Amino acid sequence: MTTEIKVPVLPESVADATIATWHVQVGDKVTRDQVLVDIETDKVVLEVPATSDGVITEISQAEGATVLGEQVIAILSEGKASEDKVSESKSEEATATASAPKASGSATKVIDIVVPVLPESVADATVAAWHVAEGDTVTVDQNLVDIETDKVVLEVVAQENGVIGKIIHVEGDTVLGSQKLGELNAGATASSAPVASAEEAIGSDELASPSVRRLMTEKGLTASNVTGTGKGGRISKEDVEAAALAAKSAPKAAPAKAAAPAPTAPASAGLGERTQKRVPMTRLRKTIATRLLEAKNSTAMLTTFNEVNMKPIMDLRTQYKDVFEKTHDTRLGFMSFYVKAVTEALKRYPAINASIDGDDIVYHNFFDISIAVSTPRGLVTPVLRDADQLSMAGIENGIRALAIKGRDGKLTMDEMQGGNFTITNGGVFGSLISTPILNLPQAAILGMHKIQDRPMAVDGKVEILPMMYLALSYDHRLVDGKESVGFLVTIKELLEDPTRLLLNI
Repeated sequence: MTTEIKVPVLPESVADATIATWHVQVGDKVTRDQVLVDIETDKVVLEVPATSDGVITEISQAEGATVLGEQVIAILSEGKASEDKVSESKSEEATATASAPKASGSATKVIDIVVPVLPESVADATVAAWHVAEGDTVTVDQNLVDIETDKVVLEVVAQENGVIGKIIHVEGDTVLGSQKLGELNAGATASSAPVASAEEAIGSDELASPSVRRLMTEKGLTASNVTGTGKGGRISKEDVEAAALAAKSAPKAAPAKAAAPAPTAPASAGLGERTQKRVPMTRLRKTIATRLLEAKNSTAMLTTFNEVNMKPIMDLRTQYKDVFEKTHDTRLGFMSFYVKAVTEALKRYPAINASIDGDDIVYHNFFDISIAVSTPRGLVTPVLRDADQLSMAGIENGIRALAIKGRDGKLTMDEMQGGNFTITNGGVFGSLISTPILNLPQAAILGMHKIQDRPMAVDGKVEILPMMYLALSYDHRLVDGKESVGFLVTIKELLEDPTRLLLNI
């Protein structure tokens, strides 16, 4: 009987998590309640224990992979495994590995790993992350390296099964389109020799997960005092416990070893046990910084505010969300209402659906809405095309697809370019009010915020209503105060009476 090992249910405010450390490997015997893997979120590290005795037969998500709540990450075969079978299978694998190079030596060919062809507007790119090291065995279509441009991250996959040979350009190098990054020995099989290179590829700060680092701090140990037995030399909790036990059993030997590195102690005396980590700014983050500064320095940016009663929309969602999801196979969220209201308001105020090009004003007769999406590499604004022609379900599906692509780094250059107006929803992170910065060359951006119950005066009485602040930042060179206030009031009226969106009034 097999049992699926799943990611625990994540809190509402946590979208996804990361596989921090596997404490077991395929073929390992485990016991009930033994910790199998650490799952790291933005705030905490969750431990996933075994639900019964058995053997790990499959691990589908490796360390560093991004996972969702209740996603299957491994398979556990229940019951006690025969050690003879496990050792027999390992010996068969070893025999196959030893004999494979001789059989495949004549069939090996070298394939160049090259940078994809870059768009015309992109001059160069940066090697963001290698997912393999020299000597690693790879399969066809496996992602080998991420190439980061100003806007998107491109994946370079293996063309055939084989072994990674030479890596020419390492992480952080600037490369051009079609430039050679490394070599793939197609048809070859890796031996045990390249294991050392994989260990060297792992930085010292990445050898232990946050929970393991906390345990080392509690035990008074550092990474140099602990020998990692995990893949690539990674340190597990068991390694820390073993090192702490060894330190206790050798009280006299420890001071003698500690005295040796005394001359280098002053270099870290300023920080003591505290550490710092310096990493270069990513190309995407540098581009975001440049564009934000450009928007602040080159436009006459001003922000106006209003507030909207969200009770009518919340009541409408409560009444129809189940039917909507059953009919359209997607959830009815708030963003579809926001996009619909913005699209209608843009039709009424064409100056906000415009941009400045030199000494000309360009009025757009289409409605491409940029949706701000938070990704692991930074904030991006993919474009929802022809929003005025989409239904509520079409908007929800479109935004969901863009968000998933942004999280996984799959957005294309076409999906990132263009856009006449931007919507950013800081409310999902708890923001009560903000002043969003323009997304050039657009003339305005709308900020949505947290829905919070507040006492409001209604017909001479005080009622508790779910209210949300709206913030419209606009370029005062193009948009006058009258138009900006009217635009925002239109959105307020449409959201407080959503039936007007359907009747187009």
